[in-house]
Amino acid sequence: MADCSDVASRLADLAEELGQLALDRLYEAAAETRRTGSPDPRVLAEEKLLTRARRSVEKAVHLLESVPSSDEYGA
Repeated sequence: MADCSDVASRLADLAEELGQLALDRLYEAAAETRRTGSPDPRVLAEEKLLTRARRSVEKAVHLLESVPSSDEYGA
């Protein structure tokens, strides 16, 4: 059975992946701006959504990392 630190580790990996996806959207928006003079608003909205999701996952990681291990409870 996974403990909180295992879940926190997997969530941290997911947060990193979400961050990379958001960065990819920013690169895409920058390329579109160079081509057309303005970014695609849908791409910018997606980047903002991905960034919000990453921040939420990072908050969950922080909360889970603060949970004492079962060893600390004497179990």
